[in-house]
Amino acid sequence: MELLNYLVSIFSEHGYFAVFSVLMLCGFGLPIPEDITLVAGGVISGLEGSKVHIHIMFLVGMAGVMIGDSVMFLAGYFKGESILKLKLISRIVTPERYASVQSRFEKYGRWVVFSARFMPGLRAAIFLSAGISKKVSYFRFFLMDGFAAIISVPFWVYLGYFFASNFDELLSHIHKGQMVILSILGFFILVIFIIYKIRKTE
Repeated sequence: MELLNYLVSIFSEHGYFAVFSVLMLCGFGLPIPEDITLVAGGVISGLEGSKVHIHIMFLVGMAGVMIGDSVMFLAGYFKGESILKLKLISRIVTPERYASVQSRFEKYGRWVVFSARFMPGLRAAIFLSAGISKKVSYFRFFLMDGFAAIISVPFWVYLGYFFASNFDELLSHIHKGQMVILSILGFFILVIFIIYKIRKTE
């Protein structure tokens, strides 16, 4: 995968700062897959002779993801719908996409924020729209987004780390990765549902 190789070469030269910066830009709507960025960060941690520590890379990944997401949410929260008039923002959040996100908030509430982590291409639009709507406080947004990130971020970072020396196998696992993530997500949802039912019957 050319993009993965390209990111690995850049990250190998510039380390944590490059990974953090690209993840921040992903949060702003840059059309680079966040999962590939995280995998590339894990790869440079696993290369022989690397001075990049995998656990620090995980923390850098979490920071880049959460700060990028937070900036989008807070921009919408404080600027309101006027931010949609900006040319750059209007490319990310079209009127149709904004209306669609708002209807989802009406139906599913804060869980839209949680599920956005697993919707590449819609994430930035959802977070910006969440801020504009003010239907979710920043504290609740941070918790829901953080809960989703703690599922996906370590998976991709450590996947890159463990298969850094075998790109063919790594690429195979990347293609299967989204299904694994959804399986983990389904397990968490099932556990939460069972706990909810048990507490309701007590």
